Amino acid sequence: MARKNQTPPKNFEEAQTELEQIVTEIENSQIGLEESLQKYERGTFLIQYCQNVLKKAEQQIELLSKSPEGDLQSEAMPDESVESSGA
Repeated sequence: MARKNQTPPKNFEEAQTELEQIVTEIENSQIGLEESLQKYERGTFLIQYCQNVLKKAEQQIELLSKSPEGDLQSEAMPDESVESSGA
């Protein structure tokens, strides 16, 4: 399938929302075959966009998590249930 110029979403959250809408429309058979194929192509583009955003975020976290010696440091994530229960 030839890839047309796709307009990237504004951000990760917008991509997720649009992707959820596409999946719902295709699953509910609300659209015809040709439109389903167009939506599938758009969905594939959005998945790749989201994967790239997540990969960049992972790389940033790794970079920020390196010790001065260059080794990765691991720290336990704060338990949100403990923090939010005090409110």
